[in-house]
Amino acid sequence: MATTKISPLSGVLLLCLILSPTAADFYRDAEITWGDGRAKILDSGKMLTLSLDRYSGSGFQSKNQYLFGKFDVQLKLVPGNSAGTVTTFFLSSQGANHDEIDFEFLGNISGQPYTVHTNVYSQGKGNKEQQFRLWFDPTADFHTYSIVWNPQRIIFLVDKIPLRVFKNNQGIGIPFPNSQPMRMYSSLWNADDWATQGGRVKTDWNVSPFVASYRNLNINGCTPGQCKADNFNNGEWQTQELDAQGRKRLRWVQRYFMIYNYCNDSNRFPQGIPVECKQSRF
Repeated sequence: MATTKISPLSGVLLLCLILSPTAADFYRDAEITWGDGRAKILDSGKMLTLSLDRYSGSGFQSKNQYLFGKFDVQLKLVPGNSAGTVTTFFLSSQGANHDEIDFEFLGNISGQPYTVHTNVYSQGKGNKEQQFRLWFDPTADFHTYSIVWNPQRIIFLVDKIPLRVFKNNQGIGIPFPNSQPMRMYSSLWNADDWATQGGRVKTDWNVSPFVASYRNLNINGCTPGQCKADNFNNGEWQTQELDAQGRKRLRWVQRYFMIYNYCNDSNRFPQGIPVECKQSRF
């Protein structure tokens, strides 16, 4: 009987296909990690909701770890009076010297806008915050939030519009997350000691539970072993950068919707702004 041999490269490509799902399925790709029943997977795995009450929040994580990738999720944030709440979508490794790439959505009182908080940690050190408002109501419908993480840069996007680029500037001594595998995490929790107007506005538990909804989780990445394969190719994210239109959109966002940039905080850095802030923002 004839047998078919599978080459090592074919095996790698087959695994790539397995780790690049064509349809979102929270049962397959994620696991609920805390919340004692407050997180729920619905609609045959197509949607996941997180809830927060006065006793606990909730959260989930990806089943796999990745070393580089493109991570997309559609998210509808807590509506109404969301003051004190924080909804998250981020990547992180573990340990004191961990790496982390953050999207955090800081709630507000009814009628006031959310704050989108971004940060990058490498080897346990962050302090690279940029904050934005959004140009739409993120509680009225689902919007797509994306993190592109490749060896050259990290790109934060909302509905394919870039908010921020954090470049690999290791050549000038700036740490960059490129050696620690990370999982994708999301959570909904109470942070009313700082989240809304510096902690001046507290969570109103009379309107709880607070609920955030996730759908269409799509992770297109590689595991550590895959990323080291010379012939690994799993999408344009591996070398993705901003084209002319992307750079134009980034300028628009940062001109009209950025409300904090650590690079401009002279009070925080009286000895001079961090060296990476003197480099191109693209």
